[in-house]
Amino acid sequence: MDSSKTGAQAPDFDFVLFGATGDLARRKLLPALFDAHAAGALHPRGRILALGSQPLSHEAYLAMLDDEVLPALAGNAVAASWPSFVERIVYLQVDANAEPGFDALAELVNARAAPVVVYYLATAPHLFVRICEQLSRVGLTDQRSRIVLEKPLGHDLESSEEINSAVARFFAEDQIYRIDHYLGKESVQNLMAVRFGNVLFEPLWRREWVKEVQITIAEELGVERRGNFYDGIGALRDMVQNHLLQLLCMVAMEPPTSLSEDAIRDEKLKILKALKPIQPEAVAEKVVRGQYCRGAAGGDPVPGYVSEPGIPADSRTETFVAIKAEIANWRWAGVPFYLRTGKRMQSRVAEIVIHFHDVPCALFERPLGTPAGNRLVITLQPEESIRLYFLTKQPGDTQALVPASLDLQRPGTGTRVRRMGAYERLLLDVIRGRLGLFVRRDEQVQAWRWVAPILKTWQTTNTPPKLYTAGTWGPAASSALLSRDGMAWHEEM
Repeated sequence: MDSSKTGAQAPDFDFVLFGATGDLARRKLLPALFDAHAAGALHPRGRILALGSQPLSHEAYLAMLDDEVLPALAGNAVAASWPSFVERIVYLQVDANAEPGFDALAELVNARAAPVVVYYLATAPHLFVRICEQLSRVGLTDQRSRIVLEKPLGHDLESSEEINSAVARFFAEDQIYRIDHYLGKESVQNLMAVRFGNVLFEPLWRREWVKEVQITIAEELGVERRGNFYDGIGALRDMVQNHLLQLLCMVAMEPPTSLSEDAIRDEKLKILKALKPIQPEAVAEKVVRGQYCRGAAGGDPVPGYVSEPGIPADSRTETFVAIKAEIANWRWAGVPFYLRTGKRMQSRVAEIVIHFHDVPCALFERPLGTPAGNRLVITLQPEESIRLYFLTKQPGDTQALVPASLDLQRPGTGTRVRRMGAYERLLLDVIRGRLGLFVRRDEQVQAWRWVAPILKTWQTTNTPPKLYTAGTWGPAASSALLSRDGMAWHEEM
């Protein structure tokens, strides 16, 4: 059975991509749309209206895609599907600060009157409101319209709410899709299936059986060419406020009453509200703030953060954060949730580790270094998987235990399954009008409220971040954060 083309075909659409010449569009969005096209998931008449400020002709833009997007695509279907994919694309020069481009866009959109029009804002957040104003001026904010907002949405609660309120003047909440691509990953979706579709795990998914939870998003790359942007953001705003807290919610939330969009998001909001605030006096104890210095990546020397292009020599922006979080509810009281993210780390990995309590009485011999307890490891990158780790008897004349694991996400024998990428899933959900995997405004507000005391404490104390060598797992204080509780990061177990 070939399941690569399962799922309902999306309705007819116009996908209006602002920032179509940018890095996100070229690396993620256009490849995701191509994958959906190659799988037969896009309506045959659907168009991609690629908008950019560069004065390119339509032919020049397509040539750029041939040079920069096509080579990165993989699979036998590329050669056959690429020509028909680029036939969907129309390039239009549009400056967010100039009216004529929007007038031309309105002509193009109204000429076909597609039943769904998606506006994807792959631009700097300060342009969001201006784009919405222009779309409204030319009559492109009607009920068929949907708008996708990329992170970061503001730099604190106040600025985030300013943007949300401004966008809400033109679009209803059910037309606004705040995207977090980690929620579109197959392993995150499978986490819900494992929890709520099986009797095995649900009784164990609570404080009596779970010792700790770790959520890590580590990157080998530094800030690269994004120094000017990143230095005003930092790891807490860039990764913790959105990605890590959303993953925490998916792990910790109660069973929703259904799989409807609001039922799921209601449960996530409850978790965000149940997070214990980290008071200013506890920030130094429960939060580790780091910044990489020169080291090595992939065997090559790399500069420290303050030596990167666009970074001031005295910058105190964090490139690493580790946090001990706690949830004050009946299911999770007393269970630590350790969150960690960083740039220039030893390897690129994103994972969720649920570490269960050990057996109360050790009957079997455990060789030195054998991990204790059972673990469920949900890996999001570089390869997606869900594995259950446990101990079995070592073969032979011995009673010693050895580690073993069970792959919970392996396709059935004889079945060819195409793994849908996170952006592909989410873009199809926007076109289909499914909001469940997108962040609701009240979730975003609550997440900002939780990180606000940490940001404020850093600003008022002016304490510099702890330095860590590029190519390592972060500052030593990160390991100490767990060792004080008798724990260790997954790679240290």
